[in-house]
Amino acid sequence: MFKTHELEAPIERGDTKIDSIQIRKPKPGECRGLKMQDLATGDTSALIKLLPRVTTPALTEHEVSELMDLADLAECAGIIVDFLFTTSRKMDLPTT
Repeated sequence: MFKTHELEAPIERGDTKIDSIQIRKPKPGECRGLKMQDLATGDTSALIKLLPRVTTPALTEHEVSELMDLADLAECAGIIVDFLFTTSRKMDLPTT
């Protein structure tokens, strides 16, 4: 399972401009060394570690931490959080 995110601010990698990324649902091993609570709350440090493991094209930690726009990072956080919950759990969450 994956979701595509169109970047608000493309990331430049040499002569290449990355304007969209696919974020794949993380496997448990890809979350190794990270706290599930940190991922569930959109912790920036956890996202900087996880996103290079689950993005296509594979972003580097430097690209996520230094070149990615904050709005894009927030959107990626929402996608990751959405992947963490089962469908039935999402139905139990309060809506605003």
